[in-house]
Amino acid sequence: MTVSLVKGQKIDLTKGNAGLSKVVVGLGWDPAVVEKKGFFGTKKTAVEIDIDASVILLDEKGHITKEKHVVYFGNLQSPDGSVVHSGDNRTGDGDGDDEQVTIQLGQVPADVSKMVFVVNIYDCVNRKQDFGLVQSAYIRVLNGSNQQELVKFNLTDNYASKTSLIVGEIYRHSGEWKFNAIGEGTTDTTLGLLVKRYQ
Repeated sequence: MTVSLVKGQKIDLTKGNAGLSKVVVGLGWDPAVVEKKGFFGTKKTAVEIDIDASVILLDEKGHITKEKHVVYFGNLQSPDGSVVHSGDNRTGDGDGDDEQVTIQLGQVPADVSKMVFVVNIYDCVNRKQDFGLVQSAYIRVLNGSNQQELVKFNLTDNYASKTSLIVGEIYRHSGEWKFNAIGEGTTDTTLGLLVKRYQ
């Protein structure tokens, strides 16, 4: 049964679920529909918006320790292969997750204490786009062995003027893995600026 979280809520993933060794983190969104007036009346069209999901791997102090510990469309897996990105989705069209990250929990290196999931809009400055143009954004965690949805967090805040989001995190706590629903919007315009927060 899926647990629906609200912003700021935390939940155990592995405690009481001892067999959970692999999870799939799905991120999804839909482009906003805008009305455009034309010669034949008003027409509704979806805004073309390219959103990129990334994972930043941090140590126990909340710092990034290795360059390759940013997993995104340009670096599809962590050096040890425990965190693997599904690749870039440039539209957000269609049902289901737009991008996924598979994590082998038992293989995550001991020096990684936290995995932060972020999304940003590609080329947002030139395209004059922000997350006010995005709807139905969410993050969810699935059991990697049977695809059962464990947790879902719908991002329902107004993110107009925000160009990136710190969506959620999976972190170690007393030998177990937990999930934290963050949902914080920022005005960072690139993944590089987001990563600087953790250096």
